[in-house]
Amino acid sequence: MRSQDHDRLFLSPPHLGRHELNYVHKAIEDNWVAPVGPNITGFEADICQAAGVAHCVALSSGTAAIHLGLILLGVGPGDEVLCPSFTFVATANPIVYLGATPVFIDSEADTWNLCPERLREAITDRIARGKKPKALLLVHLYGMPARLPEILAIAAEYGLPILEDAAEALGSRLNGQPLGSFGTIGVFSFNGNKILTTSGGGALVTNDATLARKAHFLATQAKDEATHYQHSEVGYNYRLSNILAGIGRGQMELLEERVKRRREIFAWYQEHLAGLPGLTVAQAPEPPGSRSNRWLTTLLLNPAETAATPETLRLHLETRNIESRPLWKPMHLQPLFATAPMYGGAVCADLFGRGLCLPSGTAMTDADQRRVKEALAEALA
Repeated sequence: MRSQDHDRLFLSPPHLGRHELNYVHKAIEDNWVAPVGPNITGFEADICQAAGVAHCVALSSGTAAIHLGLILLGVGPGDEVLCPSFTFVATANPIVYLGATPVFIDSEADTWNLCPERLREAITDRIARGKKPKALLLVHLYGMPARLPEILAIAAEYGLPILEDAAEALGSRLNGQPLGSFGTIGVFSFNGNKILTTSGGGALVTNDATLARKAHFLATQAKDEATHYQHSEVGYNYRLSNILAGIGRGQMELLEERVKRRREIFAWYQEHLAGLPGLTVAQAPEPPGSRSNRWLTTLLLNPAETAATPETLRLHLETRNIESRPLWKPMHLQPLFATAPMYGGAVCADLFGRGLCLPSGTAMTDADQRRVKEALAEALA
């Protein structure tokens, strides 16, 4: 079978719903195509409701939200910020934007998120070296809640504010509380591959009104109160456009439906791939109290049971016109961060070496998933 015999099956493509066009058409009819307008106000209110927070600032990307969040937490040149190594580079890059240094921390094997034991080790060692970290940047990987009770307790013990990167975790919960609402500041992404999308966009959320006002101020070029353009601080052009916010309003109406479907896709893979040799559908089971949005279904290979590697699987899936992707390459293994401090590293390096992300888009059919299963079975045979 040649790859062109099937349409391309993408990893996590956008999935538009019923009402996005209504909001976009309304913005065009009313000439609200500039960066501010009713769609932004409505989108921010929708996010607040879904995330269980008081304030939201809609921004041009999740990366912009992390950047502003670090500024609001007072991070600057010479500071250190604790950060998981097992994440996308957009988590760590804004630390460097500000002249600060990321201090990377290994994962724990159950949720793949930041390891509380390594976190405590990193904090105590940095303090012993005379460099108390300025903040903790916490990630919920692939939608799975991190070990928040332990992490929150450690952060509180040392007086560390938390910037919660929930870019992959919109709709995920821990003990009923939405992720993104546990930290001093939370961050979401609406990039094209996320569970909901505005084609490109993000949001900063907080329960602190002062921080929210400051984020809005910085995101709109830090314009002082004056009839002319006057600026006392460096600002950024980070606001989301009213058009894209309209897409977001339509998408937010579908959040629970999209989470339900991603979880169904995960459950299908878990059931139907169970008999394949040397392969395990990963990040399962969910820890008690956790509800992952299952943004991407992932697998791990067992080298003792199969000679296949993530790359041989990926290449074979490509011959069937199916997109897959390795797990995140840890930051401490990236040339960009070769000199950054690292605590641990064996767990996330092992995950990277054995893991692969499978197509998980909410528009997938059972037939699409059967295609993935058949291709994996061929590769493992």
